[in-house]
Amino acid sequence: MITKRIIPCLDVRDGRVVKGVNFEGLRDVSSPVALAEYYSGSGADELVFYDITASSDGRKLFTDILRETASRVFIPLTVGGGINTVEDFDRVLKCGADKVSVNSGAIRDPDLISAAAKQYGDQCVVLSVDVKRVDGVFRVFAKGGRENTGIEAISWIKKCVAGGAGEVVVNSIDTDGVKNGFDLELLEVVSDAVSVPVIASGGAGKIEDFITLFHTLPKVDAGLAASIFHFGEVKISDLKDAMARENISVRR
Repeated sequence: MITKRIIPCLDVRDGRVVKGVNFEGLRDVSSPVALAEYYSGSGADELVFYDITASSDGRKLFTDILRETASRVFIPLTVGGGINTVEDFDRVLKCGADKVSVNSGAIRDPDLISAAAKQYGDQCVVLSVDVKRVDGVFRVFAKGGRENTGIEAISWIKKCVAGGAGEVVVNSIDTDGVKNGFDLELLEVVSDAVSVPVIASGGAGKIEDFITLFHTLPKVDAGLAASIFHFGEVKISDLKDAMARENISVRR
C-alpha cells in the first residue's frame, strides 16, 4: 500500500504567508520561515512554498526567504512562483528546494518542462495546475488564478506529464478555501488520466475530508492544505492518527 502524504502549503506574498478564499481576499498569517520550521517538526511529509504573486508581478521568487526556509526544514520542499526558465529551476534548487513547481511559466513556454526534466530529472519537475470550471469545462488559469487561459485542463496535464512532469498538483479554484471538501470530480478525472503522483489541493476543511479523499480516490497520492493547518483547526498528528485508524497508510 502506498503511503499517503500530508503537505502543508505556504502561499507567500511580500515575504509573509497569506490565505484567501477562491484565490481572493488574502489575509496575513505568519512568517514562512517560522511556519515551515513548525511543520517540519510536526509530522508533515513535505512542504510546498508558493510565491503567489511572482508571476503576476513579473518578478523572480524571493530567494533570501527561500534559502532561510530551506535551511530550517528537514523534509522535502517544493517551491514555485515566477519559474519561467531552466535558469529559474537552477536558482531555486541551489537555494535548497528539492522540487520545483511550474505553472504560468509552462503555459508561456510548454518546452520548459521537458528542458527542465532533461537537465534535472522528472522527479524534480512538478506541474501545478490551477483549474476552474467554465461553462462545464475544466479550464487552466494562470497568474495565481487571475487569468483564464482557455486551455482545457485534462489534455494540458496529460501533455505536460508526457513532456516530463513527474508530479501534478491539482489546485481547484472552485473549492479553494471553501472548506467543504476536495474537488473529487476533478481529481478523479486527473488521476485516471496520468500515471504520475497526483496531489489534491483546495477545499480541505476537516480531518474527514482527507479520509474521504483517500478512500474515494486511492490513486491520489497526497493531500495539500493551508488554512486548516495554519490556523490550528487540524493538527497533522491528529489527522495521521485518524488516517491510520481508517487503514490509510501514513508515515508517523
